Amino acid sequence: MNVLVALVSILFLVTPAAAAWEPTKPIEFVVPAGTGGGADQMARLIHGIAEKHKLSPRPIVVVNKSGGAGAEGFLHVKGKKGDAHTIIITLSNLFTTPLHTGVPFNWKDLTPVARLALDQFILWVNAETPYKTAKEYAAAVKEKSGQFKMGGTGSAQEDQIITIQLEQALGVKFTYVPFKGGGEVCVNLVGKHVDSTVNNPIECASHWKAGRVRPLAVFDTGRIPEPDWKDIPTVKDALGADISYNMLRGIFGPPDMPKEAVEWYVAFLKKVYDTPEFKEYLSKGALKPAFATGAEYVKWVEGAEQLHKDLMTKGGLLKK
Repeated sequence: MNVLVALVSILFLVTPAAAAWEPTKPIEFVVPAGTGGGADQMARLIHGIAEKHKLSPRPIVVVNKSGGAGAEGFLHVKGKKGDAHTIIITLSNLFTTPLHTGVPFNWKDLTPVARLALDQFILWVNAETPYKTAKEYAAAVKEKSGQFKMGGTGSAQEDQIITIQLEQALGVKFTYVPFKGGGEVCVNLVGKHVDSTVNNPIECASHWKAGRVRPLAVFDTGRIPEPDWKDIPTVKDALGADISYNMLRGIFGPPDMPKEAVEWYVAFLKKVYDTPEFKEYLSKGALKPAFATGAEYVKWVEGAEQLHKDLMTKGGLLKK
């Protein structure tokens, strides 16, 4: 009997364990926004890091689906129930698009994978304007209320929400001009087609370094601690307006994504997150490191959804 037990034990030891799941075909990485913006830049960085460090056995293909303020991308992924080879990077249109348009989509239709970072917003003007401070710019806007153009990504999305908050806090009025993506927003500021923008730091960073645009204030509770950004005052310090807003940079999968696939993507994204290239990207782009998965990620998303409902209700942006 002891011999039989020993033989069975040996058999179990030499039998190979079932191989862990990994992608067997190219991964479609959907960006529900235009090219050049913060979400697009992060997705393409992840693609580049994965290739450089050989973190995925199959290639990652970045696809922009920006139609309908990102609804095109969200509905595309929602329709891929159970698919293990599609992921989507999300920004705040995860909440704003369904709340404003009534499109049949909610974040709960997708599978939460991981939160990578929280992005911030800055009030920018063209460097050739005479405004050296947010207070100077606000005074000019107040003097000619309604005539100054504020550029932002999309209608009834985070940029317009922040613009409305600024209007309400200062008693001014902007003419809001929507664009397809954050890269396009900053290009139009450089071209003087708008008077100001509320871009993410990384979306205007290259133009700032080239001396084309000027940051006036950051929409957060504290200054950005990174060396390149630490001298920019908060909106509260600069204007006395208590406005803070951080945007999600997170990853979701289709509905009912297999558990083993979710686990693979979580591990894959953590490897990406821990690379020197991604750390440098977070630092230079002034993004807040905020890796989270599972229940922690879901809880944050639930709170963010309620926050957007409140902000959009106050701004008159909910679908009627």
